[in-house]
Amino acid sequence: MALPSAHDVALAAERRAAARLLLAHPLVTSTGPHSDTFPLVRRHADWLAQRFQQVFGYRLLVEASYARLFKAGLGPGSGHRLERPSTGTPFTPRTYSYLALALSVLVTAPEQLLLSQLVSDLRAAAVDAGIELADTGRQAERRTLAAALRQLVDWGVLVETEGQVSAVAEERAGEALLTVDREIARAVVAGPLAQSRDGADLVRRSADAGFGGPRTYVRRRLVETPVVHLDDLTDAEREWLRTRQRREAQAFSELLGLEAEIRAEGIALVDPEGDLTDLHLPGTGTVAQAALLLVERLVARLRPEDAGHPATGGRLVIGVPVPDGLLPELLDELIDEYGKRSSWQRGHLEDRAGFLAAVLDLLVRMRLLAPVGPVRADGHGVSEGQEESAADGRAVTDVSGARGQGRTKDGWILLAASARYATTVVVKSRTDDQSPVSPASPGSPASPGSPASPGSPASPTDDLSQEPPR
Repeated sequence: MALPSAHDVALAAERRAAARLLLAHPLVTSTGPHSDTFPLVRRHADWLAQRFQQVFGYRLLVEASYARLFKAGLGPGSGHRLERPSTGTPFTPRTYSYLALALSVLVTAPEQLLLSQLVSDLRAAAVDAGIELADTGRQAERRTLAAALRQLVDWGVLVETEGQVSAVAEERAGEALLTVDREIARAVVAGPLAQSRDGADLVRRSADAGFGGPRTYVRRRLVETPVVHLDDLTDAEREWLRTRQRREAQAFSELLGLEAEIRAEGIALVDPEGDLTDLHLPGTGTVAQAALLLVERLVARLRPEDAGHPATGGRLVIGVPVPDGLLPELLDELIDEYGKRSSWQRGHLEDRAGFLAAVLDLLVRMRLLAPVGPVRADGHGVSEGQEESAADGRAVTDVSGARGQGRTKDGWILLAASARYATTVVVKSRTDDQSPVSPASPGSPASPGSPASPGSPASPTDDLSQEPPR
């Protein structure tokens, strides 16, 4: 077999770089932070549009000044939230309301307008939509509005010609002259707004895989989430993945440079370069360090016994219940043992309930921990028309009870992917800049996104490829 030429290698590298950029940043402008790679997107626009449509069912729009990859959702509880860059604080429902109202105004706004006029038009749009806004004179409300407008600046919808949108948050609201890009404003919303009855219906409709069915949904799930456990999928989706996982792994490697980690409990795509994700574990900061240490102790205490591959008569274990009271108990131990010597943030140490909530939120987003409750294999979050059984009535891996759920609510499940994050703790002096936690796990799980997150499955059981062929 002939080796690829230097031209072919270079061409594949350019397309991969452009595809990775769009997957991680679905809205790219010619003047934004990724302007250096934008020419690659334009150069390979036709090829990229075809590949994204074939593989994920995503539509790609490439114009002279911007490119927009219209992604689809994954259903309830699977969104990628927006955050304030300065603090990492997630957008509240109120912030999203301001963002949506501002977009509704800007799609028909003049090319330039004053900040005060935009705020006035936004409030009028809220009245027309029957949305009650709090007094924008309040400091907290002004900051919320400023965060929404700052996001529009970051996307390129607004350009601060004179002054800044943050002026709206000042005690005496300042003024600014803004330039509006109406084309980008119209391209921001990806969901089927016209067909949706309400927000919940929009989330469900956005997750519809269309004609692609299980194939499209599973591919989206693999690339957009840290890890896909088998009970995150329906029977038809599990069967499709079981028969094609090796070919899909090769395809993701060629298209995006991602490596598949395949285990009995599920699959994760790992990015060796570590930049195709919006979450990092190991990561910097108090919450990320505490989360990694907490996972290590949970794995040590709750590792399941007699787990094995169903194909050999074993018991598939995707998760184990966390005993009541264990999570706060372990966090207290970590604070006493590492909190002060690691210079963890005082605010977290003083508010232990809030600290635990932040740690659990990170682990849930990483798919390492989950609240007790129904999963997709039980029909949870499955859209109408997606409930079909596996093709030809074939038997698929039984995932019933794989999370060992004895309770119906108010509990937590430690998921199989957490075993990937075993750690080696090394205590260093205060003068040492290195983190006291050294991860033993290789690579960084990928999940892109305006969108994205990392994580990956692991556990000592056999991988799915060991199941005998049918």
